[in-house]
Amino acid sequence: MLGKRLLTAAVGISAAIYLINSGGSPYYIVVSILTLIALWEFVTMLRRSNFAPSLTISTVMGLLMIAVAYCGTFEEMGFLITVLIFCVCIKLIFNKDTFTVPDAAVTVLGTLYVAWLFSFLVLLRNVSSELTETPFGQMPLGAVFTWLAILTTWASDTFAYFIGSALGKRKLCPDISPGKTIEGLLGGLAGSLIVAVSVGMAVKLPIEHSAILGLMIGILAPLGDLIESVVKRFAGVKDSGKIFPGHGGVLDRFDSIFFVIPATYYYIRVFLV
Repeated sequence: MLGKRLLTAAVGISAAIYLINSGGSPYYIVVSILTLIALWEFVTMLRRSNFAPSLTISTVMGLLMIAVAYCGTFEEMGFLITVLIFCVCIKLIFNKDTFTVPDAAVTVLGTLYVAWLFSFLVLLRNVSSELTETPFGQMPLGAVFTWLAILTTWASDTFAYFIGSALGKRKLCPDISPGKTIEGLLGGLAGSLIVAVSVGMAVKLPIEHSAILGLMIGILAPLGDLIESVVKRFAGVKDSGKIFPGHGGVLDRFDSIFFVIPATYYYIRVFLV
């Protein structure tokens, strides 16, 4: 099992380095594929709990959200949410015997939770094409900010795991995720702060912005993890899927960044770009 986890991690890290640094259509295509898989995982989990969300509506609207994030404007995303609600309501009228109000609500929730939040991976990567100096040469600011968000999230998860395992005594949310502790949360917060400031210093980002982003990510990363744990517990499953050997599904691997990436994007748009 450990060998599978390490191999999957090595492949994933190598792919992430290429895709984030290169950007463009390969990055967009991979985000679209991950969105499709994650939507399928979400719908499959909820169907285990006797809901019947529409995979067709979620898939079509999800792909459109990623496409608009890549080649459209942010304002058009609001239009897509309107269309999503319209489509769900039409289906509710014409398929009222097999598609109920709870099914409609879950369809909207799943599409927004997965596709809307995933679309910020594209928006953040494309937030600025201006080049900046880094220890690895010149990189677009969008790639730098994407790496800052991902590395800081990884640090939050890693520090929380090791500090929680070594020192954790007080449970954070025992009914949702029994393994998480308050000590682990504080450790993750410290780790995210350290890494965010370190990355910020490496790319000459003002330290106050790096520190704020680090603290923000340290809070939002475990929140994203807890939200997915609620969904899995509701559905009665251990993992959202099995696409990543030893790591579970797409939702399992990306849950921590679901709120991190949008928050980072908005912060950067308001204060830095």
